[in-house]
Amino acid sequence: MIILKLFFIVFLLSTLLCSSKLSAEEVWKIASLNWQPYAGEELPDHGSSIKILRELLKQAGITLVVEFYPWSRAKHLVRANTEYVGIFPAWPEDIFDGAIISPAIDWSIISILKRKATVVNFNSIDQIFENYSIGVVNNYLYPKIFADAIKQYPESVEGAPNELSLLRKLAVGRGDVAITDPNVMFYLAKQQGIFDIEVVKHVMKKELILAFRDDVENRKRLELLTKLQKIRLSR
Repeated sequence: MIILKLFFIVFLLSTLLCSSKLSAEEVWKIASLNWQPYAGEELPDHGSSIKILRELLKQAGITLVVEFYPWSRAKHLVRANTEYVGIFPAWPEDIFDGAIISPAIDWSIISILKRKATVVNFNSIDQIFENYSIGVVNNYLYPKIFADAIKQYPESVEGAPNELSLLRKLAVGRGDVAITDPNVMFYLAKQQGIFDIEVVKHVMKKELILAFRDDVENRKRLELLTKLQKIRLSR
């Protein structure tokens, strides 16, 4: 089994290097957002997810350049500007029109969070939206289970422009609960000296993908990245 596994890895490496016309000097520029600890301009390695992507591309001699923008701006730039390869890290739902997406490079969690003093009881996503004020980030495209509820119960939604605003609103009671990745909220809460936030329920794990603009060169890049990720997961 070990010999077969090694053969598989060597085969994939030789295939991607031989089949790809990408230069060893290639640079991939992506647009990202400050979404600590996964991505952040001031973080070591630009964050844990960016580090994974950078190390993957390094295996093929590709340099990763990351620029940080508000998320809506990042999506617009990549869609309209061929200087950028794609956006990362993104939930598969939270991308721009016409994008082609990579396999999961990393994973996020989407949870319901509250202040420790707040009592919350529910049996479904619909029920929590019916009975409580729900904090969300306005410019995120949430997975369907949340997006449908946001659309159905707009009077229950307390929108925020970004994750920090979402945290601050929750901390002062502007919203009974918030829907986001708890790793992001707890990272920001620690920075802000806020220690009374807790998870009510982990709802799902969610892929973090690289969303490419759909063109000929990016399809080649997607093929290469998919092979690199297969090698990583086979080890």
